[in-house]
Amino acid sequence: MSMHDQPAVLPMKSPLHDFLAPDSIAIVGASADPTKRGYKAMIGLIKDGYGGAIYPINPKTDMILGVKTCASLDAVPGPVDLALICTPASTVPGILAECGRKGVKGAIVLASGFKETGAEGAKLEQQVLDAARAGGVRVIGPNTSGMFNLHKKVNLLALANVKAGDIGFISQSGNMLLSLVLEAEHNGHVGFSTYVGPGNQTDIGFNDYLRYLGEDPQTKVATLYVEGFRDGQRFLEVAREISATKPVVVYKSGSTEQGQKAASSHTGSLAGSYAMTVDLLRQVGVSVVQHSNEILPVAEGLGLMQKAPGKRVAVIADGGGQATIASDRLAEAGLELAELSEHTRRRLGEILLPQASLVNPVDVAGSSDANPALLAECMEIVAEDDNVDSIFLVGMFGGYSIRFAEDLLGGEMRGAESMIELARRVDKAVVVYSLYAPIKPPALRRLHEAGLPVYTSIEHAVRVLAALGERGIYLKSRAVASHAPAVVPSEDMKAMFARAQNEGRDLFEFEAKTLLRAHGVDVAPEVIVRSADELPAVAAQFGEQALVMKVVSKDILHKSDAGGVKLNLRGEADLHQAFDSIMSSCRAYDPNADIRGALVTPMAKKGTEVIIGVSRDPIFGPVLMFGLGGIFVEILKDVAFRAIPLSQLDAESMVDQLKARKVLEGARGEPPADKAALVDLLLKVSGIVSAYPQISELDLNPVIAYPDGYAAVDARIIINRSVL
Repeated sequence: MSMHDQPAVLPMKSPLHDFLAPDSIAIVGASADPTKRGYKAMIGLIKDGYGGAIYPINPKTDMILGVKTCASLDAVPGPVDLALICTPASTVPGILAECGRKGVKGAIVLASGFKETGAEGAKLEQQVLDAARAGGVRVIGPNTSGMFNLHKKVNLLALANVKAGDIGFISQSGNMLLSLVLEAEHNGHVGFSTYVGPGNQTDIGFNDYLRYLGEDPQTKVATLYVEGFRDGQRFLEVAREISATKPVVVYKSGSTEQGQKAASSHTGSLAGSYAMTVDLLRQVGVSVVQHSNEILPVAEGLGLMQKAPGKRVAVIADGGGQATIASDRLAEAGLELAELSEHTRRRLGEILLPQASLVNPVDVAGSSDANPALLAECMEIVAEDDNVDSIFLVGMFGGYSIRFAEDLLGGEMRGAESMIELARRVDKAVVVYSLYAPIKPPALRRLHEAGLPVYTSIEHAVRVLAALGERGIYLKSRAVASHAPAVVPSEDMKAMFARAQNEGRDLFEFEAKTLLRAHGVDVAPEVIVRSADELPAVAAQFGEQALVMKVVSKDILHKSDAGGVKLNLRGEADLHQAFDSIMSSCRAYDPNADIRGALVTPMAKKGTEVIIGVSRDPIFGPVLMFGLGGIFVEILKDVAFRAIPLSQLDAESMVDQLKARKVLEGARGEPPADKAALVDLLLKVSGIVSAYPQISELDLNPVIAYPDGYAAVDARIIINRSVL
């Protein structure tokens, strides 16, 4: 029963439980000045009725807000789980040393003035980390807005009118928290479990907080506002584990160059490629929202419904205009209008007026004006259709008694109860949009109180439906996902890397292709020609095939610019002329170039160009990129990214993700490309990069895709100089 499915609770492994749900708190820098954080934190704890011990640390006064102070942490009479440090940045290393002596488990450092300000700040931040590690103290921040745990009544931000609930929120922006708190207050039904501002993530990073939320029984959905990850690889590992048990929602800022610069100046974080980050997060089951005003609606909807079986949506509407709008938004979000069965349409026709539209979207066309409970009957009928994964009610439900007649309120309330019972009974998502949602009429309040997501915006409702469908599909695919067998590195290939390392160069093209060929990649035959004397044998070997000749030199990276590429060569005479031309042009281009000869290989026949690239991202580690070649990659940037290693489903989804995938499917009468062969190639490249840490970058550009396979035409591998 999706409406009341509870996420599985993971066993407690995170050390953060010891201080994010503290039984004792020290306020270092507690103050009687209402403008100071040390005062506000005291107020938050006292007003919310925190049941643990509170220790204000202030050597200049005996009492703050009726609580006896201590001159120092050393003077605290009992154990301290959490210290809130409200003092200036320069004092923090010394205070953390005190925390270590006292056995404090965790400390929140509010002060700014660390690595986000430059070199001196970075030096001070390192001192903070050294002091924390020496004393065994975990640090939240610095440069953090703080934290709360509302189920524990720990409200160190002293926020008013924020209710306890099941959304855990980690945010690098304190204002984003405030925005969500105000939005939740207006919503009236949404509450929070734990909030933390990670700040500079000097010690504790997003992956640590995500594990805590994943294990926290009070949290049903983990939600994060991220400017930059510190350890992206570790975050992906944790997210893959947590997303299997409960939804994870991420809003990643820095989607533009300007946004990335702002993120760097704000928290000192490295904001990588936005498109890449989004792809990698989705790869591990994270629901990524692209607009900040979607964060709370999506978190609420996923918390309530958890998932939908798929992306096929049945729309029940009481107005044609909004039915059309809903259909447009669903299509834009990658959702499908479910094709209702003949049986379903017949049953709908039995209860609706003749003018009603029985195809999806179902427009009841006035049938519910005198009986709003009829909408619930329609929802029940479509819910029984095997072609339907989610039911979307669109229109004015909840407002019939306001718009038409007061005596319709009873019918609306009966309809609401039927919808609630339906949502509890079926394993399908039920989502409601109503124009009357902003004024919260009784029927909509009843739906919300019972745990049905009700939205004031069609766009928000559709984004929730998309997140539910994506999560359901991910969980099903995860159950059958398999990785390709691991590639065993060859001693010959390791020796080849070692030779290149010793010579201070990257792999030659023919060496890169030798590596690919050694591990099952289809690469055309090729010959290295070191002198003109070898050309007759080469001509005899390839016969009448059209050939290409390319210079082999570690010093000439852009071969065409140097005149180092000749195409459509046939026979010995062409080869001689091309060889002489390449040698003379390349020596003129760079007289000091180390030229090892020329590479001769057959010209690839016409097909669809694709590009495959691998780079080692400083945050996320090895990442594979796939896209169509030409303008699709250079101008449209129509590419897909996945973290290595790839599963079979990862590779398949990369091909399916491309906006221009119809080119691969055979546009304008062209035969379709061999998708299975491309998927196999992606998996082979993933395996090769996993097996050889010597590879820093790999570029196959182009690969020519055919109806029956592919040809890797050009290959470039950059060596990681730090790996022997």
